[in-house]
Amino acid sequence: MATRGQVVELLDLGHGYETAAGGPDIPAGLALTLATGLPAHGSDAPTRQVLAGERVPPGSFPHLVDPPAFNPTRKAHLMAWVRERAARDLQKQAR
Repeated sequence: MATRGQVVELLDLGHGYETAAGGPDIPAGLALTLATGLPAHGSDAPTRQVLAGERVPPGSFPHLVDPPAFNPTRKAHLMAWVRERAARDLQKQAR
């Protein structure tokens, strides 16, 4: 488990929360929580004025909690098979 010090060190080196999380291999939302003590989903968080000077990213940051899922819908070997099959079908139609 990453520590606050590890996350803060990566932030000080210029990383954002997404890449700072990748270093210690934790979710970006957890990196934000470790560095700031705030929940990444934004509930019960103090106002921006209270957070002045803290390591809070500009704008909203709920995307750090639930980044978009990666679901590949294509597989190279299947696409090659479909191309082959389509080419064979076109050849049959041309005869």
